[in-house]
Amino acid sequence: MILQSIQYKDGVLTLLDQTKLPHDIQYVDCTDYEAVAVAIEDMIVRGAPAIGITAAYGVVIGALQYNGDKDFKIYMQDVITRLSNTRPTAINLLWALGRTKEVITEDVNQTIVALENLAQHIYEEDKSINDRIGKHTLPLIKPNSTFITHCNPGSLATSALGTATAGFYLAHAQEIPFKVFSDETRPRFQGALTAFELSQAGIDVTTITDSTTATVLQQQDVTAVIVGCDRVALNGDVVNKIGTLPLAIAAKFYNVPFYVAAPTPTFDLTVSSGDAIPIEARNTREVTHIYDNKVAADVAVYNPAFDITPNSLITGLITEHGIIEAQEQAITKLFEEIKA
Repeated sequence: MILQSIQYKDGVLTLLDQTKLPHDIQYVDCTDYEAVAVAIEDMIVRGAPAIGITAAYGVVIGALQYNGDKDFKIYMQDVITRLSNTRPTAINLLWALGRTKEVITEDVNQTIVALENLAQHIYEEDKSINDRIGKHTLPLIKPNSTFITHCNPGSLATSALGTATAGFYLAHAQEIPFKVFSDETRPRFQGALTAFELSQAGIDVTTITDSTTATVLQQQDVTAVIVGCDRVALNGDVVNKIGTLPLAIAAKFYNVPFYVAAPTPTFDLTVSSGDAIPIEARNTREVTHIYDNKVAADVAVYNPAFDITPNSLITGLITEHGIIEAQEQAITKLFEEIKA
């Protein structure tokens, strides 16, 4: 069973509340754009592709709320600005919002129709990207192979099969036996959600703590590490959930290939390297508390949501167009071919 994280109908955006998983399956209905913004900020919806899709629908809902109090285009810019300020790191958010700007006109009704069509197109486009990334990942998944993944690059974070998990779903459908280790990904336990969704699909998955990954690489015959990403710089540096960098370092030490599932909407060709990408700082309570239980002393907390993995640690970027090197030349060539 693959849970559907995003649904839209007649002006209502319904989001699977990922803060309640895996214990409870609850949904949140958003009928105004502020509720959509809060859902992104509070991580009710997570994952770069899902955030982009959600933001696009948030603009639709914002347009539906328009009451004529101010110029429509000025009002819509306010809507987009509010949504763009929710989370700064995942480029899919700004990518999707940028596309919505292109269809906004002075005609309110025409704009609403155009925005609804665009949001649905972004949703369907992401489903296609998931499937194509899965097909390019599939050759890596041989019988009895073993993988490690991090955070939640799965169906909950996208519109369909996920990015790093897409190949797992396709391989499972072909009855290829393989195993996945999913680290829990502190402090928000998104990796536990990956284990949850893979287990629901019948895939052989084992949850491990983040600090166990090096031991698994040392003791198990790991075929590859496959993770998702929130932004890829022009030089191939990757920003992903905190904990990705030490996993990449450990994989390099043990000579295990390290792949990043990278949909082209996550590439940001305007930044030369990962150092130029803003890293979101999250609330200290995420570290000091697990749910409502305090687990840390009253001390200072450093809680970046993401880290930067340099291109030298990355074996390949798995895009919907194929696997490429994490290098500026390969990335530039890919986007030139896409434009051609």
